[in-house]
Amino acid sequence: MHPIILTATMGKADFAWADALRRRHFPPDRNHVPAHITLFHHLPPSCLDELTNLMRREARGSAPKAMLAGLVNLGSGVALRVECAELLVSRDVIADHFAGMLTPQDEHPPRLHITVQNKVAAAEAKALHAELERDFRPRPLAIAGLAAWHYLGPHWQLAAEVRFRG
Repeated sequence: MHPIILTATMGKADFAWADALRRRHFPPDRNHVPAHITLFHHLPPSCLDELTNLMRREARGSAPKAMLAGLVNLGSGVALRVECAELLVSRDVIADHFAGMLTPQDEHPPRLHITVQNKVAAAEAKALHAELERDFRPRPLAIAGLAAWHYLGPHWQLAAEVRFRG
């Protein structure tokens, strides 16, 4: 059984843009997954049915309002900072449900982001950060839904996906 990763999915246009940026700057031999916003890194595989039910419940309402708020220097990469209080509230509901089953990393709310580049030399990351910062302007980001993935080493396999109704 493989651990489960929970992500927020983006609207089509935002996903296409972010994924193209990721494909352009992420080392190709390490870029095994599409652009995403991680909510949980490691949920037990036995919780998939419960998680899917929670995802459906959280997706009943309107899509959360999100912003691409800035850039983050990860040291060995660059990410787009995402601000979305409503998404963090949904994440808290799920975290409360699985309290006691979370890894130390998942016990704390994440700093929402979309990784564009990772596992490169610090100088390369710093250069990309400076390049992207020149043209960056905060803007709305469409959050479309939630997706649960089986973690299969570097690759992920979609296990469940729901879309916000509103």
